[in-house]
Amino acid sequence: MYLGTQVAARDDDDYRIFAQLGVKHISADPPGKPSSWTLSDIERHRDKVESFGLILDMIQLPLPSQPIEKASYPDILLAGPERDRQIDAVCKMIENVAAAGIPAVKYNLNLIGIPRTPDEPGRGGSLNASFRWDKTDQQAAPGLAGVLSEDENWERIDYFLERVVPVAASNRVRLACHPHDPYTPPGYRGVTRVLGTVEGLKKFVLMRENPYHGLNFCQGSIGEMLENPGKEIDDIIRWFGERGKIFNVHFRNIRGGKLSFMETFPEEGDMDMFRSARIYKEVGFKYMLMPDHVPTVSGKDPTATAFAFCYGYIAALLQVLESA
Repeated sequence: MYLGTQVAARDDDDYRIFAQLGVKHISADPPGKPSSWTLSDIERHRDKVESFGLILDMIQLPLPSQPIEKASYPDILLAGPERDRQIDAVCKMIENVAAAGIPAVKYNLNLIGIPRTPDEPGRGGSLNASFRWDKTDQQAAPGLAGVLSEDENWERIDYFLERVVPVAASNRVRLACHPHDPYTPPGYRGVTRVLGTVEGLKKFVLMRENPYHGLNFCQGSIGEMLENPGKEIDDIIRWFGERGKIFNVHFRNIRGGKLSFMETFPEEGDMDMFRSARIYKEVGFKYMLMPDHVPTVSGKDPTATAFAFCYGYIAALLQVLESA
């Protein structure tokens, strides 16, 4: 396994900074709307990334973490009239990714986005993303998806996987799906988020089972599903890792757990991230280990500063594991 990033480069200097910080492997998207990317766009983007001495490991399919109202292909999850055409477009993108020599894609099957409550103060006055169920509007109205049963949600996911997984497998492109973030009680905003529990994620990776069908394993999001993340996360990493279902790791920590947590820097949350990294190595995980969300810190470039800290932390862990 190796250090990676999914931070979008704002300009060429950011690519240079990645290289200078030792972040050689990246997940990065071509310019423009994903639904408009052609093979030439993807190849041109790959060539640019490689010109900085970097490796393009992954791009995002047009299935984002944003609410369905902002999705490029909403009918895939809404079972709308354009569903088949939109799935065909996703399949074509997978074929283009393979033709460009990119080995993996990440995606979300998200209807209501990433709910959060107001940021809370963290170490040294940083501002940390948080979710407190008792501070949410628990009776919030459904969005575009309306009221959707758990069974119907699974049927729509299976319809997508039935079409897409064989295309990914025949093109040798790993499909890395992100969990729902965070867990919310069944029926919140009309939806039961079936990928917001560990059991749901286990069911998901065994549906249309294939070596190219797995997870963008967000350790932070999975910690948010648990009553006691510090004690429970080890066995969960082992379950998915031993089955070869982890294709990327969002190496994020939290303080708290199910329905009440604050995101933290990796070394100060409730999960022992060094122990987690050791387990990823033990189960044979061999892809990117990357920061995900980071606290907002002070200074003129707070996001870049926080990510730079996380890159160094992960690089140090990997070096210790390598020498062990």
